[in-house]
Amino acid sequence: MSDLFAVDDLKRFVTALFRRAGLAEARAVALAEHFLEADLLGFTTHGLVRVPVNLEWLERGEMRASGEPVVLKDQRAAFSWDAAFLPGPWVVRQAVTEAMRRARDHGLAAATLRRCTHVACLAGYLIPLLEHELVGLMVVSTPDEHFVSPFGAHAAVFSNNPLAFCAPTSGTPLLFDVSMAITAGGQIARAAREGRRLPEACLKTPEGTATDDPGVMARQPPGTVMPIGGLGHGHKGYALTLLTEVLTQGLGGHGRRDAAGEGEANSVFVQVMDPRAFAEWTEYLAEVDYLLDACRRAAPDGEGRVRVPGERAWQRRQQALAAGIGLYPGVMEAMLPWAEKLHVEPPQLR
Repeated sequence: MSDLFAVDDLKRFVTALFRRAGLAEARAVALAEHFLEADLLGFTTHGLVRVPVNLEWLERGEMRASGEPVVLKDQRAAFSWDAAFLPGPWVVRQAVTEAMRRARDHGLAAATLRRCTHVACLAGYLIPLLEHELVGLMVVSTPDEHFVSPFGAHAAVFSNNPLAFCAPTSGTPLLFDVSMAITAGGQIARAAREGRRLPEACLKTPEGTATDDPGVMARQPPGTVMPIGGLGHGHKGYALTLLTEVLTQGLGGHGRRDAAGEGEANSVFVQVMDPRAFAEWTEYLAEVDYLLDACRRAAPDGEGRVRVPGERAWQRRQQALAAGIGLYPGVMEAMLPWAEKLHVEPPQLR
């Protein structure tokens, strides 16, 4: 017996957990598929590890099991919704599907969403765009979270604010999902639990000293995370963080000014572009393929070759779909008490 699970078995298991916890079938499937997609791509801090906390939110009524998002604005190629604490992965999937449809009609479409429960891995939402030969940009922030400090400061103002982008090619697509902070909260918490230091000094103590000790985030007052670029070039990450907050909160009309008490609820910006609205499809592919091939042909600093962002994640996903997926230590163990409580049979290893 291997240490891998069949992807379909995991999907059925997690779907059953959410269905027994009160979600309708389509919503349970959406959450199961999205958390599983994160693990397939290698984003293990935003994958099935998020299942228990989502079940807790349902149990406590902090996530709404039923209802539809409220339409705040609708301008044909642009729309805005209030999710009002509906399941983030389900709402975002709905919005992405709608934006894809409108992008086909108008060449591009954009949407903002407010008050989604934590939406987890952004890259997972972009897979359908690649399947339909569309380009996509997605940004998320957490208005009630104060985690990242502005460049030149050691007081927390921002959340991690991931940004994801996808572009279809003739081969492996361009797909990446990066945070505006040097490291994610999940990585810090994991390092603290495992008693290890972070790979670099990406945090600041409450006194403003750079450190690689994840324990500073548990101090009172807590430490902060530096924006990408750190001590030397963090002004660039700071600027990009402001961009993400304007797109998600400014355009959405809901942010840090009025989000007290919303916890991990997310604000979202998504834009979908149809390459055929700007150039011939063959011309688009020729340009993108040439660009990425130029990167791959570049002389590498060491052994091996230069990879395109997302290449390894895409290969990992293809392998897992074919051969099964291994979960990060502790992830299945954290779901087992819920399986017992909700009378759901856990999956077996292959």
